[in-house]
Amino acid sequence: MDVIRGLEAFPAHRTPVVLAVGTFDGVHRGHQTLLAHARERARILGGRCAALTFDPHPATVLTPESAPSLLTTIDERLELFAEVGVDLAVVARFDEGTRRMSAEAWVSALTACVRMTEIVCGPSYAFGHDRRGNPDLLRRLGARQGFQVWVVDPVEAGGERVSSSRIRRLLLAGHVLDAARLLGRWYSLRGTVTRGEGRGRDLGYPTANLQLPPSKLIPSPGIYAAYARPSAGEFAAAVSIGTRPTFGPGPLQVEAYLLNFSGNVYGSPLELRMAARLRDEVTFSTAEELVTQIASDVAAVPRALVEAAERAGFGESMVGRNRTVD
Repeated sequence: MDVIRGLEAFPAHRTPVVLAVGTFDGVHRGHQTLLAHARERARILGGRCAALTFDPHPATVLTPESAPSLLTTIDERLELFAEVGVDLAVVARFDEGTRRMSAEAWVSALTACVRMTEIVCGPSYAFGHDRRGNPDLLRRLGARQGFQVWVVDPVEAGGERVSSSRIRRLLLAGHVLDAARLLGRWYSLRGTVTRGEGRGRDLGYPTANLQLPPSKLIPSPGIYAAYARPSAGEFAAAVSIGTRPTFGPGPLQVEAYLLNFSGNVYGSPLELRMAARLRDEVTFSTAEELVTQIASDVAAVPRALVEAAERAGFGESMVGRNRTVD
């Protein structure tokens, strides 16, 4: 997949381009359906499938005081685009200039740079100043400027539309398995392992402390079962998200104990694929009580991962799927 940063960098082309438009945070099942439609249209036309996304997220400019934490960083989003078969990813910068552009001006700028044959969007797609543009306006502009518009119906699960905001709510409530069903894969936390205070090692359970991008959404505090992916492979893991209240107040931390792993991961990248919530965060009276509970949590992880995979119903085609566990 080719990555193009900035509309003005879009290369000249003669083959048809089918452009999927949206923010695509999470690249969830609804997004995957939209992108699949764009891929199919590109195949029929003998052209290329392109996906347009924004960095930073438009909400950080439009409503910075209430901008959501992100399900996917831009790098994660691009990786997922490649996995679902996008040929070209266009990363457009969203800034004050973009915010002030009218819907008509935005489409004119898009057409001048990309010269797409077709655009694929969802029914709630909004664009331009004050989000005044919608699919109906896009169709009218397409008729004038020479592109066709396809509007893809949303995907529903449990009688409700699959959306990035719905997935965020689930994660903030700790429902990582329900979020995975809507994403079509496990929710992923990626970061760099940093040195902590060594409490886990002192207790007999050395943990990897994960430093995450500041914009990344962190699930609700609690203890989770996850698939951990250091450079050495993939391992079952017990993950603690919280402030370690047994040892007094502290900052929110993400720590993972990797089962059957003895390597050194400090300073290295680590991915945690969150599969199941085991319990809430609890304050213990003594370190001994905490150690007993940690042992119970660790013992519960393998079975929790098996049950989560069965309940999620993940098949071979799921994006980002990996269930090999040591």
